[in-house]
This record gives sequence, C-alpha cells and structure tokens, in this order.
Amino acid sequence: MHVFNVTGMTCAHCERAVTQAIQALDPQARVEVDLAAGTVRVEGAPSEQQIRAAIEEEGYQVR
Repeated sequence: MHVFNVTGMTCAHCERAVTQAIQALDPQARVEVDLAAGTVRVEGAPSEQQIRAAIEEEGYQVR
C-alpha cells in the first residue's frame, strides 16, 4: 500500500479526478481519498512513481 500527502484537493471533483487518474493505470487499484486529511491511499499494482505522476498530472502537489 502507498500513502501520499496531497495538497490542492478540496471537493468531490478532486477526489474523483485523482481516483480516475490512478485507476487508469490499474483498474483494479483500490483508492481512498481523504480530503480533510489531504491523503491518498492506494492498494494495487501501480508503482509509487506512476501514482505520483498521475496525481501531479491532475494538477495536485504530492508531498
């Protein structure tokens, strides 16, 4: 499992965008976005670098 601290996510649209970007890499990936905590948890096949790149491509910063 990978856990990322992500800034810039504020609403359900943000959650959906991040989830869809990660699941485009692996449709079976389990993605949990916690807007209040600013975290994204991913269980699945994509590598940490792939996930980080997918989140950043959506316009969010991964810390």
